[in-house]
Amino acid sequence: MDAIVLAGGMGIRLREVVSDVPKPMAPIKGKPFLEYLLDWLSSYSSIGKFVLAVGYKSEIIVNYFGQSFNQTPLVYVNEHEPLGTGGAILNALKACDSDNVLIINGDTYFPIDMEHFEEFHRDNKKPVSIALKEMKDFDRYGTVEVRQNIVVKFNEKAYCKEGLINGGIYIVNKDWLQQEKYPSQFSFEKDVLEKNVTKGLLAGKIFDDVFVDIGIPEDYNKAALIV
Repeated sequence: MDAIVLAGGMGIRLREVVSDVPKPMAPIKGKPFLEYLLDWLSSYSSIGKFVLAVGYKSEIIVNYFGQSFNQTPLVYVNEHEPLGTGGAILNALKACDSDNVLIINGDTYFPIDMEHFEEFHRDNKKPVSIALKEMKDFDRYGTVEVRQNIVVKFNEKAYCKEGLINGGIYIVNKDWLQQEKYPSQFSFEKDVLEKNVTKGLLAGKIFDDVFVDIGIPEDYNKAALIV
């Protein structure tokens, strides 16, 4: 299974603490955040290659990682204008050979058991599987409702005492996603996940692993204590 890592973010909200590098290259204890992601993913022999969807200052990522990581090939797919998460994924799918593709956000660290996630995806036979994280006392994320392993609703951001969030890790059937007609720029979350949530096509598996999102300075500063 090939793995797409969405690594084109500019990290605008991180500018006060990290500047002049793509968001996934923000340093954590002397290493780019992206290196922790690839370290985790490359431990699974089922990953055929990494397809890095890059954009802003992509040369920094290419020069740092080169053409392979821990003997797993690296392929770079550049977006020359902002494509949104959906457009970036479709663009990167052109470099993928596997029927099912792992997709992961390049600014979150959620080291789930990938073998269990793959097994879950095979068993449920849905075109999309989403890794979910249970959180407490939060207002930064929208919540996800699940019934019998099927995602049935996405809720807008609001304070929640306890609930499930989208962990930003997916397994997607490539042919299913490519068969739809999308504009060049679109949101995977809004235009794919939310528009299909009532059709019973999205499977959701809950994991209790640590979850790190470096999108804002407060959480970026916490990342060094976790990874």
